[in-house]
Amino acid sequence: MAATELAIPQGWDEITPQWITAALAPHFPGAEVGDLRVVLRDDGTNRRARLALDYVAGSGPATVFGKAVDPEHADLVALTSGLYHEPRLFSSGVTLPLDHPAVYAAIIDEDRRDFLMIMEDVVARGADPRDSTRPLTVEEAASGVRGLARLHGAYWGSRLTGRPELGWVEPFVAFSGLEYAPLHIAHERLGDTVPSAVLALSGTELFVDIWARYIGTLTAAGTPPTLLHGDPHIGNTYVAPDESGAPNVGFLDWQMVRRGSFSLDLGYFLQGALTTADRRGHERDLLAEYRRALPLPDDEVPTEQDVWLGYRASVAHGLAIWMATLSGGDAWQRPDICLAFAQRYAAAFVDLETPDAIDAISA
Repeated sequence: MAATELAIPQGWDEITPQWITAALAPHFPGAEVGDLRVVLRDDGTNRRARLALDYVAGSGPATVFGKAVDPEHADLVALTSGLYHEPRLFSSGVTLPLDHPAVYAAIIDEDRRDFLMIMEDVVARGADPRDSTRPLTVEEAASGVRGLARLHGAYWGSRLTGRPELGWVEPFVAFSGLEYAPLHIAHERLGDTVPSAVLALSGTELFVDIWARYIGTLTAAGTPPTLLHGDPHIGNTYVAPDESGAPNVGFLDWQMVRRGSFSLDLGYFLQGALTTADRRGHERDLLAEYRRALPLPDDEVPTEQDVWLGYRASVAHGLAIWMATLSGGDAWQRPDICLAFAQRYAAAFVDLETPDAIDAISA
């Protein structure tokens, strides 16, 4: 039975050796799983698990990673990212020219509002998943920038709009409701660790006048669209050595895949992945690295000025998302992760004069 024809088990403990054998068969022909165990479970906005596999015939991965819908959060995921975007992306057959986990099976059951993905456990090949409390080095960030440039260049302009298999990819638009976040909670947690100009912003100013206005520029007329990861903060990355042993940054969690301006991915990644000191000292060089790595004809490469302007404006996204997340208390992320993000984006917001950059793009 092909993986796409499999029914979705309704719990990790209901996955059988026969089921996982069929899911892996297209990638590991002849492999037969004799036993499997759930060795890690992490159920949050989505349900995740690491499965250890033993084989009675052939060979395959010793562990795989599973991701599925959490029914209690299905409405929220559908509103903010989309339930089926990630499995649709990996079922489309397109190539993503940057490091990401191999996906062995991506199954969608729209009648039950459910999906299940079985994918590579990148830790098994030496990958080191990161979060905001463990920032990237400048060298590692450069690897991530080059990966994003390869992705964006491969689907720049008509290279995306001319791909019918990606016709379902939605534009990046502002979702409603962030303006109701209880910002006083974030302000109390941040104290005097961020510039006063950030603490002075009301919910309407931050989420409507700044964030939603920036998001609107991503799909403005005349802006070349590209395929966006959509959520490439450091918590969705890992560092793994490449064939030469150099650090190579890969990207997890493609549930927010969208189309729009390159600036969202580039800024959201860099501003949150580096310490503020490293970002201040190296962002210009890293933006130049991005432009050099774009596999585009010279007449399609955005100018240095356009990259800089879009990068400056993009701080609006990181600041809004993580101020809202921090305002949610401990419901979505650990407080230390939220604080590190909010502090970095707040510093960048002031350093890069983000409202002025949004004005310039919108003019």
